[in-house]
Amino acid sequence: MMRSMLFVPADSEKKLAKAAAAGADALVLDLEDAVLPERKMQARGMMREYLSGIDDHTRLWVRVNDLASGETLKDLAQVVPAGPAGILLPKIRGPEDLSVVGHYLDALEAAHGLPLNSMRITAIVTETPMAMLRMGELAQQAHPRISHVAWGGEDLSSALGAGDPRLPDGRWRSMYEHARNQCLLLGHALGAEVLDTVYVNFKDAEGLRNACLQSRYDGFTGRIAIHPDQVPVINAAFTPSEAERELAQRIVAAFVDGAGAVSLDGKMYDIPHLKAARRLLAAA
Repeated sequence: MMRSMLFVPADSEKKLAKAAAAGADALVLDLEDAVLPERKMQARGMMREYLSGIDDHTRLWVRVNDLASGETLKDLAQVVPAGPAGILLPKIRGPEDLSVVGHYLDALEAAHGLPLNSMRITAIVTETPMAMLRMGELAQQAHPRISHVAWGGEDLSSALGAGDPRLPDGRWRSMYEHARNQCLLLGHALGAEVLDTVYVNFKDAEGLRNACLQSRYDGFTGRIAIHPDQVPVINAAFTPSEAERELAQRIVAAFVDGAGAVSLDGKMYDIPHLKAARRLLAAA
């Protein structure tokens, strides 16, 4: 289970060094929004150099540029031979974008002698109006590479020509709350892990903690981080507590005799509770 995914610009040695020690479950070397257009080529080279110096790539990911930018294939030609765990694909417009990138990855994996579907995809599914209107199509098609889905409000707001996607008290405006919910439903429909979006005020640890606990309650499995200081807060919030683990163990044990419903501490538990308890223990 991926609790935290920390973004870091691929063209900053200083930030890469600091981010590596943050303890994130996944580190994302960003070739997209965090890198200026004139530095894309340099960032690709630094990404490959960084990955070549690390033996274990299981927690290393790369965010590539979106297909509309014309930079995606250039990115993938450098990313695939470097061998990260997967890519983040931003600003998708529909299932055909996933198909195109899947074909690119098929060819590059074959060219470099890598197993088919070894490169996983985290799809960011709410950044364009078209993707929002076609979420059902995404859910109805098989996407064997997708292991995670995530969402973002800022890019959707920009695409709509809108203002701040958040209300003054920090809550999402209705459009972005809808996008958040759609992402959550899509992720579970695909059987993927679902990552909540960034918490922009990286100095507000308590606000981040509360937001993460709400995300976990809603069904998200982790969260994107934009600063190393956010990682411990996110990891703690998405780690089941001892009390939660103990209750889950008791629920699982109570169903050993094959009953369809059991009573614990004056509360009734049935099969959905059993499934939730098993998921929690697996995550723990």
